Amino acid sequence: MTVFSLDAAQHAWCAELRTLAAERLAPLAEKGEPGRVNRPLVAELGRLGLLARLFTSGALDLCLMRESLAHVCTEAETALALQGLGAYPVHAYGTPAQRADWLPRVSDGTAVAAFALSEPAAGSDAAALTLRADRSAPHPGGPSAGSPSGAAERAGSGAGDTGTLAEADGAGRWRLTGEKCWISNAPEADFYTVFARTTPGAGARGVTAFLVPADRPGLDGAPLDMLSPHPIGTLTFDAVPVTADDVLGAPDRGFRVAMGTLNLFRPSVGAFAVGMAAAALEATLAHTSRREAFGGKLKDLQTVAHQVAEMALRTEAARLMVYAAAAAYDEGAPDVPRRAAMAKLLATETAQYVVDAAVQLHGARALRRGHLLEHLYREVRAPRVYEGASEVQRAVIAKELYARREEQ
Repeated sequence: MTVFSLDAAQHAWCAELRTLAAERLAPLAEKGEPGRVNRPLVAELGRLGLLARLFTSGALDLCLMRESLAHVCTEAETALALQGLGAYPVHAYGTPAQRADWLPRVSDGTAVAAFALSEPAAGSDAAALTLRADRSAPHPGGPSAGSPSGAAERAGSGAGDTGTLAEADGAGRWRLTGEKCWISNAPEADFYTVFARTTPGAGARGVTAFLVPADRPGLDGAPLDMLSPHPIGTLTFDAVPVTADDVLGAPDRGFRVAMGTLNLFRPSVGAFAVGMAAAALEATLAHTSRREAFGGKLKDLQTVAHQVAEMALRTEAARLMVYAAAAAYDEGAPDVPRRAAMAKLLATETAQYVVDAAVQLHGARALRRGHLLEHLYREVRAPRVYEGASEVQRAVIAKELYARREEQ
């Protein structure tokens, strides 16, 4: 198999996913409340074994899952993706205790995860985040960075290098104070992967990732009413207590956790976009084949036929770039950040173009509430912003290109 041609088994699996999405997931999605976590839908994803695959599959399989589900049911795709985004740092950087506690529940759909990086003044510039993690006095007999369930356990998890902050504070205790914003699944998630500043003035080098259960004292939140129908909200931290046992990876190394997660999920955001573009293209082919206009079918008009051809061309180009970026990730290629950024950028911009063109060819009917394209038109806008806006992706691409040139 090459990244340019899926094999028969992969094609069959994608077809199976589309069938499952239509028969078992879409009916649950229709019963959900916009802007709220649809727990029955998440539980069904768990029963189908799709959530567990988030932690056993490679990047290409993740892309195939997201594209196939998005083609039929964007709500199911988004529920799957948000579970992966919130829980992947636990899978990749967590301690054995953290993984044992949360991953089985994420996999069976009984625990909802969230990835809490963005802030009101730190969206695209994630290294500028200001949520504070202030060191606090140890409690007698409390967990410490030197306890078996603290730093020693992390050392055996392959999570990364040892942090100096935990050594400076032998107890490894902090209080989180500040706000997060634009957090998917907030405030209804059961736990959050939270990124906080542990060393002031250190930029990306002074950020730590924490696993924060939703029931921690001082943690609160509120939903936001957004254009996109998936759940999203704010989180407020009022001296929320965390310890060394809650650290993901190592203190002051949290930005690596964030970037490692985003490098995996950015190509799959592109796959989500490709799935939406494919659905819009499919609807357009059906509509233009049967719609009578100007004495014939719409498809017989050269302007329409050329527009549809352009939609198909761009969708396929985006699909191939997404697959190539995912394959590069699975192979451990050195240029994953550039490829991931290119895939996310091209696919999300392409999906915006294709859905908009589909609406134009359908006319007013596509703007009616409940129409597939009305739904896709609302869904397609957000991926150009989240997990790094298109402008950020261009900056990443340029930075990687110039860095490569200097190395030669």
